[in-house]
Amino acid sequence: QASVNPYITILGPLDSAAKRISIMGICNKLAWPIPAIFIVWLLGKDVSLIGIEDLSKPFIIIICAFVALGVMAFFAPLPEVKAAGEDENEDEAEACPYAASKTSVFQFPHLLLGCLALFLYVGVETVSLGTLVDYAKELGLEGAANYAWIAPIGIVIGYICGIIFIPKYLSQATALKICSILAIIGSLLVVLAPSHISIYFISFMALGCSLMWPALWPLAMADLGKFTKAGSSLLIMAMFGGAVIPTLYGWLKDIATPQQAYWLCLPCFLFILYYGVAGYKIRTK
Repeated sequence: QASVNPYITILGPLDSAAKRISIMGICNKLAWPIPAIFIVWLLGKDVSLIGIEDLSKPFIIIICAFVALGVMAFFAPLPEVKAAGEDENEDEAEACPYAASKTSVFQFPHLLLGCLALFLYVGVETVSLGTLVDYAKELGLEGAANYAWIAPIGIVIGYICGIIFIPKYLSQATALKICSILAIIGSLLVVLAPSHISIYFISFMALGCSLMWPALWPLAMADLGKFTKAGSSLLIMAMFGGAVIPTLYGWLKDIATPQQAYWLCLPCFLFILYYGVAGYKIRTK
């Protein structure tokens, strides 16, 4: 993630970065429901019966796959790309005048707000993707594992829309605003709808999440110049929201109900909407 996302962002025009990241995201999000199916097929056991002693074989396969991917990436003819202002041979003041006067990556408010937005986004997306099976069990629905597909399908639909509409029909900021509104509506429907159908509205949350990642990256990385690599590192560190927000969801689930715990997503989506409306525009002199 630390190298792929900034690379994809600056590989072409910044205003179409969300389109490229959407293509990558389809592969990413379809991977969520596949591991459980793969492990069940590989081990011949139901997920609930798999113990730690069974995991050595899947991990050996995963390690071999990563080594193979690493070798392929090393030898792949990928072009070397640099963001505006990163090339030492460029006139920095001309290539990226906003960044030329800065001495620290922490002097970019739109980047720092973007890190917070990404922190919240990764957290709520992990909640929407990672809680489906448990929530289905809590609701007493049969075949709980099958509900793992609800969120990935919504996200992939969003990615396909991003590929088609960005930047020809929608700007990345507009896509972020639309997705934030969809996610807000989805989160309200999840917590307010009758419990037996509320799980299906998580697809609206997931659909809203779909273009947040592709849109947040280029908006937060705009005008960073020579600080592009440092800025992308901050954005990657913000991904630990995927550990914090689901933990908070689990705490709320324990003290309230699994359905009411989804209220946690609402303020997160509201902040992301703020970033899409105004936060990404903030610049200092």
